[in-house]
Amino acid sequence: MTRRTATIKDVAAAAGVGIATVSRVFSGSGSVSAATRERVLAAARELDYRPSALGRGLKLRRSGGIGLIVPDVTDPFCAELIAGVLACARTLGEHVIVDAAHGDPAREAEIVERLVGQRVDGVIAHPAGTEADWRGAARVCSSVVFAGRALPGFPEIPAVLADDAGGVRSLTEYLAGLGHRRIGFLGEAPRSPAGARETAFRDTLAQLGVPVEEDLVVAARPAGDAAYAAAAGLLQRRDDVTAVLAAGHRLGEAAVLVARELDLRVPADVSIAMVDDVAWAELCDPPLTAVARPGHDIGYRACEMLLREPARRGRGGPVLLPTELVVRGSCGPLRTVRR
Repeated sequence: MTRRTATIKDVAAAAGVGIATVSRVFSGSGSVSAATRERVLAAARELDYRPSALGRGLKLRRSGGIGLIVPDVTDPFCAELIAGVLACARTLGEHVIVDAAHGDPAREAEIVERLVGQRVDGVIAHPAGTEADWRGAARVCSSVVFAGRALPGFPEIPAVLADDAGGVRSLTEYLAGLGHRRIGFLGEAPRSPAGARETAFRDTLAQLGVPVEEDLVVAARPAGDAAYAAAAGLLQRRDDVTAVLAAGHRLGEAAVLVARELDLRVPADVSIAMVDDVAWAELCDPPLTAVARPGHDIGYRACEMLLREPARRGRGGPVLLPTELVVRGSCGPLRTVRR
């Protein structure tokens, strides 16, 4: 015989309380004594009762769960960020709806509108642009938290970020410490974190007394063809460049490919380093020096902030998590200048 599914009435009868009390226990709202709560939970376990998420969502006019928007689920940093959010959400008993905007602000706005329409409990986003109604989303949902990237003009929306400026600073100081003075910078355009990285690069050189040569600072979209063209233009136009600092792993990959095609030895002819310590960096020949950004920790911390720390939201500026300089064989001391 098929066993009848237990209802909230069954739990109330078994625990000797009213239906409203059982509802308060499972919704987490209202005042219930510890003894009564334990009696209700014990009765629910005995009856194998499971609250209806659909029913609760209809009552609260929310679908539950949180939305997560990233540029690209296949990007190594985004994959780590997603894993961090999922790990935290699993611990807290939440489910996550993941979508990718592929760097398109219009598509991102559509995703935000859909999530708001579904009445999710909150949204975590690695934002692409300002087209989305982030303030409106924060009003309808419990909150919006930016992760990995913040947008200027939204100081009230909390953010969890990597200390990109600190990472670029440590990498620039490392290259300069090896004797390099003509350091090419491949920056990601037109995104604001790349702007922060370029600013850190310029400021660090200025503090070290190394003049910034504008011809050595190149901005490009972090996509295959554009990244390759930027790296090729830099290394072919300036054959006196002795080191390249790439602001992202796609630009770093392009620099490695161009150096190989130009028969430049790494690091004897040119040192190469980049932001983002992706898996293939260690497999290069030689392995690539990189700044590791804590994608998993950023995702986990953003999810914690969304679900556990409403008082923290919008106060005190973004939370910055430290980066780590991983030194490998792709950078060496200055030897000769290429002719």
